[in-house]
Amino acid sequence: MFYKQPQPLSAEAHAGLGVKQIEQPFAFLRESHAVPVTVSEFGRAASFYPLIFVGEERTPVAVMGIRQGQNLYVDNNGFVADDHYVPAFVRRYPFVFASDEGSDRLVLCVDRAAPMVSNQPEVPFFENGQPSKFTNDAIEFCKEFERQRQATVEFGRILKDMDLLEQKTVSFQPRDNQGNPVGQQQKIADYWAVSEDKLNALPTEKFLELRSNGALGAIYAHLISLMNWQVVIQRAVRIQATEAVAAPVN
Repeated sequence: MFYKQPQPLSAEAHAGLGVKQIEQPFAFLRESHAVPVTVSEFGRAASFYPLIFVGEERTPVAVMGIRQGQNLYVDNNGFVADDHYVPAFVRRYPFVFASDEGSDRLVLCVDRAAPMVSNQPEVPFFENGQPSKFTNDAIEFCKEFERQRQATVEFGRILKDMDLLEQKTVSFQPRDNQGNPVGQQQKIADYWAVSEDKLNALPTEKFLELRSNGALGAIYAHLISLMNWQVVIQRAVRIQATEAVAAPVN
């Protein structure tokens, strides 16, 4: 996701490179309708997006669109609209950690094809052959992201071990200008979510375990976030209506 030409960052290969301001800083996010989030972000992200679990690993993602390849929260100026929360997965771009083959070490990589990476930078990656403050800050950010990613994997393991997840479906009913149903319901997504019934049926000691390990707060944030499905759907309908009005008539 996002990364087209990731390369291990080094003074030898990238001595003259750095980053510059660009007109549309989040344009790369436009084609991502769902973005991974870490468990530490649930509280903030839950105010804006549905947080759901997907795939075999039950990876938590923030839903930012109802169609693949369309993000409803990046405006025409390339910014995330309306001061919505931007997940750390997005904010770390163009950097990312990659595993070093043959060791447990992680290597900082940069997407050489990222639009903000330039050979005429405003902020360099290296100064006098050493990582600049910007690069060191990026390393620390990616280290913290990796710690939170591992905590998120553990959170998912807890949910699976306690059998708290159930499969759900969200659908959308198209309506005309008067609010009357038009046509058949359209399925938007199948996903995994915490079952409130299973959560309430937990033995007391298991419930207290969730509270003591910090998972309970994230679970409640996730459940509250599901009310944002309607927000995302309404946003899609509003944008579609605006585009239809703006479309030229042949």
